[in-house]
This record gives sequence, structure tokens and C-alpha cells, in this order.
Amino acid sequence: MTVVVRRVGPEAAADVLAVVQEAFGARPVLDPPADALGEDLGSIARLLGVRGGLLATVDDVPVGCVVLDVEPDALVLRRFGVVPSAQGTGVATALVEAAVDTAVGRSAVRVVAREELPETVAFWERHDFVETGRRGPYVELALWLGTTFDAPDAETMRALGERLGGSLVAGDLVVLTGELGAGKTTFTQGLGTGLQVRGGVTSPTFVIARVHPSLVGGPDLVHVDAYRLGGLDELDDLDLDTSLDSAVTVVEWGAGLAEGLADSRLEVVIERAVGHARSDEELDPRRVSLRWVVGQ
Repeated sequence: MTVVVRRVGPEAAADVLAVVQEAFGARPVLDPPADALGEDLGSIARLLGVRGGLLATVDDVPVGCVVLDVEPDALVLRRFGVVPSAQGTGVATALVEAAVDTAVGRSAVRVVAREELPETVAFWERHDFVETGRRGPYVELALWLGTTFDAPDAETMRALGERLGGSLVAGDLVVLTGELGAGKTTFTQGLGTGLQVRGGVTSPTFVIARVHPSLVGGPDLVHVDAYRLGGLDELDDLDLDTSLDSAVTVVEWGAGLAEGLADSRLEVVIERAVGHARSDEELDPRRVSLRWVVGQ
């Protein structure tokens, strides 16, 4: 049996709702009832409209799902469920692993379980989640993640960008900071691969901004180089507001300029990892720090 987990949005609301109803409907009766049992097609579509979700299938049949949400610097898992016929087959673990991949750059993945379901709490603990609080009848758990990554070479830098690109959605703003030659464009090339956009990503220094359309019906990539911009007025002249909601916008040299473009942003800082390479090596390793910021 092969489990396939894919990122989905509101278009998959019917499949996600079917899994939620079957998975939560098979659980013991709880008081108060699980909020998931009150979902309908419209409410699931609205939840998926935030950051989407993950749908697990076996032979193209939906068997598991999770809706993704965010809190400041944390990814929140909601409506996590596996249909009874697929439980114990690795579907739940595959969903957890995929969810952690989408949380790159965030400090934690959070989930809420019910006290009356100790097996569910134990499942999360087996996946390295730890209890962070109780507000009866709910148990809050979190998996703490690293937000700093070593990139010893360009291939690793692109791979990190690709992993991040697969987690981004329309409306996300990425602000890239690093000295000349630090690897900002290399990182953005990986983002483009993860987003599956058209065209080779190169530095847009001389054209200021370049749009890479999606090849798969996802968000476009708007790649901006603010190095030659004189200030906020020149950034405003690019009229990025027209594409912010429908694209992923990446601004190199954007610190101090781009923060006001969106309510939240991912700050990516690339630094040389001084002292980590031997003197006889040509490697110039980098350290990449990721941080989601809400507001100014």
C-alpha cells in the first residue's frame, strides 16, 4: 500500500469533509462534541482558504487529512483525521511528516487533542510532541523545530529554498537579507522550483522585479531586487499590491523597505558561517536563519 500526501486548497473541500466526517464520526461520543462534527462544505472550504491542507490518498481514495492554520511563528494542525479502514497503516505518520515539512521556518507545530482520548495524546507524544498545557477537556501539544540551517554549498541552499517553496501560499511575503554573494538568488532559485514556476530564476537587479508564472495553477513568484531602490516611494512605484494576494513575493535587500507590504512576512537572513571551513577548502558555507514575523 502506497500512501500519497499532497497539498490541497478549497477545491478539495468535499474530499476533506468526507474524511473528517468519517474519521471523527467513528470516535467515541464526547462531551462537548468535537467541533469537527459541525463542519460543512462551506466551513471546510473557508478553513482550507487560510493555508490549505494535506490530503492523504491510497489508490486515489482519500483516507486522511489535516487542515493547516497559523499562529505567530507556529503551524497549527486542525481537523487531523484518518478513516477507520486506514488506521494503523502509516497514513497518520505520513500526514505528520508532511505537515512538519510545510512548517519550515516556523518555531513549532502545534495540535490540540482531547483528554478523553489518551491513545490520541500518546500518538502525538510518539512523534516527539510534548504537552504544553491543558484547558479541559483539551490537551495542547507542540513539536519544537529548528529555524537555523547550515548550507555548505549552493546545492544545499537551493534544496532549502525548494523545501520552503513547497510550504508557501499566495499572499506570502519573503524578505531576504544577506551581503553581496551570500546566496540570496540561489535560495530564490530553490523557491521557484518548490513553487513550480516558469522560467529560470536569476537576479532581477537591473529590471528590479520579475514575475515567474506558475506551471501548476498555484501562486506566481514575484522576485524583487530592492538593492537599487532609493526608498519606500520607489518600492511603491512597483505597484506590488496588485499581485501580493495572488503571488508569493520575494524581496532581496528588502529589510527596512518591504515590511509594510503584508501583515506577516518570512524573514530570511543568510550569513557566512565563518570558521566552519578548513583553510585548504574552497567551500564558503552559509548559515540561513528563518523567522516568521506578524505585523511591523
